[in-house]
Amino acid sequence: MDPKEKYKDDIALILSRIGHNGGGLWTTNDKKICKGSPFSTRDVALMLSELGFTKNDLIIQDIANLIFSIWKPDGRFKISPSGAIYPCHTIGVVRVLCYLGYSEDNRIKKAFEHLLETQQPDGGWICNKFSFGKGPETNYSNPGPTLEALDAFRFTDLINNDKRLDQAVDFLLRHWEIKKPIGPCHYGIGSLFMKTEFPFFRYNLFYYCYTLSFFKKAQNDERFNEALFLLKNKLVNGEMIIENPNRHLAEMDFCRKGQQSKLATIKFDDLVRNLG
Repeated sequence: MDPKEKYKDDIALILSRIGHNGGGLWTTNDKKICKGSPFSTRDVALMLSELGFTKNDLIIQDIANLIFSIWKPDGRFKISPSGAIYPCHTIGVVRVLCYLGYSEDNRIKKAFEHLLETQQPDGGWICNKFSFGKGPETNYSNPGPTLEALDAFRFTDLINNDKRLDQAVDFLLRHWEIKKPIGPCHYGIGSLFMKTEFPFFRYNLFYYCYTLSFFKKAQNDERFNEALFLLKNKLVNGEMIIENPNRHLAEMDFCRKGQQSKLATIKFDDLVRNLG
């Protein structure tokens, strides 16, 4: 299947929004690359990668050049010209660039070094921003960005070779037991988490199982297998059903709400292959 051909109407719609934030390449004039989700530079890059675009495509090269223009020598990415740089900013950008084929770029390698230097004792990554107050739950790292970090690290030779990544896996498996919202941004495992989503924009059951399937530390763990059992029950005739897409994408063919998704099913098949 050639996704570029099969989903050409979806691609045309995405491309038609290229200037909707006021700047080029789905960004604002001052290079806010995450503004306007899901039609932000970062999210569009992720969607285009799922739709068959690679670094051989000029549009991907242009997006990558734009994103790298906000890279800092210490490895972080400043996604907005004003305000602090939070770990989730750098993690999200690094993950997308890995999807686009830039995991071997020296700037990305520096970003990985920075992330390992800032990993927390519980194995995850945390932002010092307490939008919901500062209760005991904020002593934990944020599960969502931690999952994205592992999704990025799987593109490196550290996967299954570095105990620091095993610690991140352990943190996410512990959250399966805790379930309650934790971290400053209150990531929880509840009814919304259990609804399948695609593309992988948010912390949810499908993305959780998919990413952890790459890590041997998780593959034989009872908690991972409990999550995987629930995910398998979402399949209809062997294909993944999208239950909760981003509302702005709900009518797109590649992730239509309540319908089988060929691209999501490919992701599930990759998950199964990871498990041997």
